[in-house]
Amino acid sequence: MKIACVGGGPASLYFSILMKRVDPSHDITVHERNPAGSTYGWGVTYWDELLNYLHGADPESARTIEENSVHWDRWEMHVHDRATVATVTGEDWGEGFGIGRHQLLDILTERARSLGVHIEFEHKITDKEELAGADLVVAGDGVNSLLRQRHIDHFGSEITVGRNVYAWLGTTKVFRSFTFTFVETAHGWIWCYGYGFSKDHSTCVIECSPTTWKGLGLHEANEADSLALLEKLFADTLDGHPLIAQAHTEDGAHWLNFRTLTNRKWYHDNLVLLGDAAHTTHYSIGAGTALALEDAAYLVNALHAETQLQTALARYDRERQAAIRLSLRAARYSARWYENLPRYVGLPPEQLFELLGQRRSPLLPHVPPRLYYRLGQAADQLYYLLDQAAERFRSLRNRGRRPDPGPHEPNTPGQPDDMITH
Repeated sequence: MKIACVGGGPASLYFSILMKRVDPSHDITVHERNPAGSTYGWGVTYWDELLNYLHGADPESARTIEENSVHWDRWEMHVHDRATVATVTGEDWGEGFGIGRHQLLDILTERARSLGVHIEFEHKITDKEELAGADLVVAGDGVNSLLRQRHIDHFGSEITVGRNVYAWLGTTKVFRSFTFTFVETAHGWIWCYGYGFSKDHSTCVIECSPTTWKGLGLHEANEADSLALLEKLFADTLDGHPLIAQAHTEDGAHWLNFRTLTNRKWYHDNLVLLGDAAHTTHYSIGAGTALALEDAAYLVNALHAETQLQTALARYDRERQAAIRLSLRAARYSARWYENLPRYVGLPPEQLFELLGQRRSPLLPHVPPRLYYRLGQAADQLYYLLDQAAERFRSLRNRGRRPDPGPHEPNTPGQPDDMITH
C-alpha cells in the first residue's frame, strides 16, 4: 500500500513505524511542513499504562523513549500562604513520565527512517489531491488541519473554546514532583502546573480566568513584562529560576484559550484523521500524546484486520471513537473544574488536594464540595471494612470452617460461601 502521512507529529510517525513493522512492503512517506528539528512546546507527559502499551507495540522505540524520559511518583500542591500537600502515587495519582517534545519527535523520526519510511521536511500539503498517487492519506496535521478543513461538513467538525486563558512556558527549575501551585491575587486566582521533562528543564503551564488575566494587565503586557510578573507571582515555586517563552512565537507569553475539537466522522474516501486532527483533550489530563499514539495503533490494527480500505477505515472510526469517549469526557470535566476553581479553592488544603485528584468526576460538579469529600471518605472507610471482612472470611474458609455468625448475622440456608467479595 502506498501511504502519505501529512504532518510529522507523534501520531503520523508512530503510525508509519507500526505499519512498517506489520508489513515492510508498505511505501510510506511523511510530509512535514516545518524544517527538521523545529517544533513547538516544551515537554509532554505520559503515564505508566502508555509505556507498557508502547513496549508491546514497538519495543525498540519504547526503550529509547523510556531511557530519555524523567519519572515522578510524587505529586505536590502549594496553596499560596496556606499549605503544602504532597502524596506519592495513589489511586487517583498515576505514575508519570515527561519527555521533551523535540526529543520524542527525534526518536520517532529516527526509528521510522530505520524501517524505511521516507520523511520530507519543508513540504506543505494543503489538499489531498496533491497526493493523488497515494492509496491512503493520513491527516496528522494537528488541530488546524488543512486537509480536514477541505471536508469540514463531511467530518462534522466542532470546536468548543474554553473560558480560561493559559500560557505554555518552560523553566530551568527542575521539578522532581508533578507540582500544582495556586496563587491568590487582588484580581483572583492564578495557578501553574509544573513537571520536569529533562535533566535541566521543566514545563510550566500558567492558567487563570479572563478576569484575573485582565486585572493583572497580562492581556496588554509585552513578553518581558508578562514573564517578569509571572516569575514574581510564582517566585516560591520557581526558586529564583526564570520562565522561558517559546522563541518562535510572535509573542512569547502567547496566551491562548484551549480549543476542544471533535469530529462526527474520522474518514472520507481514502483520507483519515489521526491525533489532534481528529480530537483534542484538555491539557490538564496530560493525555494528548498518549491518545495520538494509541490512535495510530488502532488504525494499523484496522487496516490489517480488513481486506477493504473503506471497511478498515469504518472499523477504525467506530472502535477508536468508542475507546476514547471516556477520556474526552474526563478532559471536559477536568477543564471545568479549573474554570470553577473558586468553588473549591476555599476548602482545607487536604480536601482541595483530594478534589483536585477527583476533578474528572461527572458527579463532583453537582454535589457540594465538602459533602463530596465526606462521601468519598465514608466510601473509602466502607471499602476498607468490606475488604477486611472479605479477608477474614477467606482466611477462615481456607482453614476449612465458616465464621460463626455474629449476634445480628443469622445463618441463611443456602447462602453461598463466596458471597462476600471485593
